[in-house]
Amino acid sequence: MKESELYEPMRLWLQRYLEDRFPGCGIVAADTHSERLDRALRRHGVVCEQAAGMDIEIDVLGIADTGSAKRLFFIEAKKTSLTLRDLGQLWAYCKLIDPEEAFLLTSADFGTLNKILNTFKREDLLDFGSGKRIKKMKVGVWNLQTNAPDLLTMIPKL
Repeated sequence: MKESELYEPMRLWLQRYLEDRFPGCGIVAADTHSERLDRALRRHGVVCEQAAGMDIEIDVLGIADTGSAKRLFFIEAKKTSLTLRDLGQLWAYCKLIDPEEAFLLTSADFGTLNKILNTFKREDLLDFGSGKRIKKMKVGVWNLQTNAPDLLTMIPKL
């Protein structure tokens, strides 16, 4: 399986997830793995100065237009065992752009992140955001049979 084969099922899952979470709001979930984030956002009417000129490519982008704000959601997809580099990549994107939620999902396993997150319980490495509200990236295994994250693997729990 190619990593690109994960994008559409993840996009569909994110679409449903956002529609359930923000009923009646404008929801967009798009496969944006091959374009820069600033261009993808602009295409959907979102201006984000922090993304301008940055070489950021989010695999799946979600936007929830609540009327008062446009909230961003990121999914980074992997077909291999997860590494600290994978987590660091998403963390850097989150620190720069500050999405509402961000997911690191793999169709394989937690790899070296298993020791960090499950043995050492270092969920603080998932922190991003600023001000009053610190958010956490969510890391989990993508179930190829259900085309959804395996909620039993999700750290932190949804």
